[in-house]
Amino acid sequence: MQLSFLAKLVGSMKFIKTLILLSSFSLVACQHNITPINTARLPVIHEAESKLDQSFYQFKQSSKKPVIALVLGSGGARGYAHIGVIEVLEKYGIQPDFIVGTSAGSVVGSIYASGKSAEQLRAIAMQMKVGDVREINIGFKGFFDGKKVEDYVNEQVAETSLEKMKIPMYVVATELKHGKKVIFNYGNTGQAVRASVSIPSMFIPTKIAGQEYVDGGLVSPVPVNVARDLGADIIIAVDILAQPIYTETSNVWGLFNQNINIMQNKLAAEELKNADIVIQPDLREKAHIFDVKGRQETIQAGVDATLQRLSDINTVLNNKKRQEQQSESPLNAFN
Repeated sequence: MQLSFLAKLVGSMKFIKTLILLSSFSLVACQHNITPINTARLPVIHEAESKLDQSFYQFKQSSKKPVIALVLGSGGARGYAHIGVIEVLEKYGIQPDFIVGTSAGSVVGSIYASGKSAEQLRAIAMQMKVGDVREINIGFKGFFDGKKVEDYVNEQVAETSLEKMKIPMYVVATELKHGKKVIFNYGNTGQAVRASVSIPSMFIPTKIAGQEYVDGGLVSPVPVNVARDLGADIIIAVDILAQPIYTETSNVWGLFNQNINIMQNKLAAEELKNADIVIQPDLREKAHIFDVKGRQETIQAGVDATLQRLSDINTVLNNKKRQEQQSESPLNAFN
């Protein structure tokens, strides 16, 4: 009787649909192992190794240019806006040297990092069906186990493991037992993303090497500090979090949303202080997220917000390049 009631409840909750849609588009520092996916059609993906001592210093020295990090934050189905941001950056030749993603940002970021173009990202978004990533599996720890998310992401990245991405990719998740931030950059891409999007009480925690992991947005909804710690000179951060002022609180799910929104916005505000550029698409409306037209509007919100910051991005890039050139000048030896 209770299970029947829960099943009906799950089928009717628009909020949960939003959470699942995020998963479709939703570091050098892996602190735990990622085990191979258990299916014969996929190649064996090696377990993770610690890469804590790696940085982008050598890359910076060889390329003679500032290291640019693109940070893609969490935010449910609003993650479609990340695609619009990437479209503008790609159009104007702004190529990130590495990407850090949490939750929805890890989905979009990993697919882009695998070698897909912005145009291909948009096509994937428009072709995705809810059934591609959603499966109801009611248990004591959540409604969904996330396996479809894992398989979907691995399919989109052509089974490419994190360490083999065309653009270095770092996926942020939360180790559940100790509430510790964990960054995956080696091994099974889909599994790392599955961990990063596993919203507590909605998704069953993702188990990796005996440890349980949940949504990275709990500890770092816009992981700017991860990018800075990795050695980024310029950080372009995309904040798609819902603003509490626009959240409906007339029912239990609205209150749940509001609690999450308040917590994540306070965490994000601290990290965003350390970003060079912050892009915040205007995503007040929520009803449009559930259909194809809504996805287009959400992507367009990312396009619009990035175009508004394009001049600032170019200013930061030029200033940083000028600083680098001045620091390399022989005249500085006499200063």
